[in-house]
Amino acid sequence: MPDRDSFEQAPYELPPGATEVIMVRHGASSPPLQGVPNPLVGGHSDPALADAGKAQAELVAEGLRHEPISAIFVSTLRRTGETAAPLAAAVGLEPVALEDLREVFLGDFEGGVYRIKTAEGDPVIKEVFAREAWSAIPNAETFDDFGPRITRGVEEIVRRVGPDKAAVAVLHGAVIGQLCRQATASRPFAFVHADNGSVSRLVVGADGRWLLRSFNDIAHLRRRT
Repeated sequence: MPDRDSFEQAPYELPPGATEVIMVRHGASSPPLQGVPNPLVGGHSDPALADAGKAQAELVAEGLRHEPISAIFVSTLRRTGETAAPLAAAVGLEPVALEDLREVFLGDFEGGVYRIKTAEGDPVIKEVFAREAWSAIPNAETFDDFGPRITRGVEEIVRRVGPDKAAVAVLHGAVIGQLCRQATASRPFAFVHADNGSVSRLVVGADGRWLLRSFNDIAHLRRRT
């Protein structure tokens, strides 16, 4: 028997050999305009941050700047890099871009079309959420491709950061949703509604198993500057 007579609860600690991936959804991006498509990078829509997104990025930096962050990762789309910039400046780290972390490919609805179709109540968007499948959009990425791709991205983060450390990854909404789904074995769209600038925490254990610690924390966004 242990030589003690009380067993107090203690705060969570990262398990030995584990890596924490602090997932930040990028700030709000500039809205598309009817008839004026967003620029594309590798076929993916690549808008800049809106003013609201820049303000969210500053609040993310304030919220995370005192955490023991060893690295910052972004996708190859500029809204993630622009969101990471204030935090990177605050902690003195250069963000690393990983192509596997880019947003789900929306096929015929890239270039800002998805947001316009959503606002219009397009039946294809309704089918996406009824089926919980991005592939309801013509030529969009399937889960069979999307899931393994972003898993590779997380595995690369863990490889580069190493055990017993934490990294920030500024990601996209569908990417965070899919990673949370994979960590929890949930239904496909259970986690697709992360807010811009929100923080979710994924722990990758030494044995490779994933643990979702938190989802969609926005407390830092409610602070007054």
